[in-house]
Amino acid sequence: MSETPNQAILTSRDGHVAIIELNRPPHNFFDVEMIARIADELDRLQADKTCRAVLLQAGGSAFCAGADFSRRNGAEGRSASRINPIYLEALRIFSFSKPIVAAIEGAAVGGGLGLALAADFRVSCAKARFSANFNRLGIHPGFALSYTLPALIGKQMAAWLLYTGARVDGARASELGLVDFIVPEAEVRTAAMALAREMATSSPRALQSTRQTLKADSLSHIRNAISRESAEQATQFAGPDMAEGVKAMAERRLPVFED
Repeated sequence: MSETPNQAILTSRDGHVAIIELNRPPHNFFDVEMIARIADELDRLQADKTCRAVLLQAGGSAFCAGADFSRRNGAEGRSASRINPIYLEALRIFSFSKPIVAAIEGAAVGGGLGLALAADFRVSCAKARFSANFNRLGIHPGFALSYTLPALIGKQMAAWLLYTGARVDGARASELGLVDFIVPEAEVRTAAMALAREMATSSPRALQSTRQTLKADSLSHIRNAISRESAEQATQFAGPDMAEGVKAMAERRLPVFED
C-alpha cells in the first residue's frame, strides 16, 4: 500500500480494483482533510481507465465512527447559508461514477454510516455495528443520510434508526437492507474484493452507464439533502442539546435534554 502524506488513507491496487483504506485507527474519525483525500483519490481514479471498481476498507476496530465531536473545531460557528465543508467533499465521493464496495468489519456510526452508504455495496459481518446517532447527540443527521438511508431501507425503518440512534449488529443490518452480504469476520475483505473483481470483469463502459441509469437523479437529491442538513446543523452545533448529547456520550450515559 502507498501512503498519503499524513497517512489519513492508504491506497493500493489489485488489477482493475483500486483499494482505499481509512487509516486513523482505532475509530477512524474523519475530518475535512480525510474526506477530501478520499475524494481526491476517487477523482484520480475517475480519470484512470484501468480502474473499474473501488474497494473501501478500514484499519482499526471501527470502519468509521464519523466526526469526533469531543474535539469540536469551530464548525458550530458556520453560517446556516453555507454547506458543511465535510459534506462538500462528500459530494465529490457521491459523484464518482464507478462502483464502490465497502468492507465493514467494525462500527459504522454517524457520518461513518453516511460514508458506508456512499458505496454501492456493503459486505460485513455479524460483529459489525451500525448507528445513525445524530439525534441522540442533539443534532440533525448529516452526510446525506436523510436521503440515502430511507432510499436504501425505506422511510419507516430509516425514521426508526434516525429518531432513536439505535445501534444494530450486522445480522440486523442485513435484515434491514443496510448490508448486502454477511460473511464471517475473517472473510469480510476477501468477500468484498471478490465482489469488486466480479464487477470489474464486466464491460467498464456498460458497467458505468448501467450504474448511471440506476442512480438517475440521486445526486440531485443528495445535494438537496446536504444543503438542508448543513443549515439545520449550523443552528444546532452551538445549542444546549448538542452540548448535552456529546457530554452524555463521553460519560456513557443517556442524555437528558431540556423541554
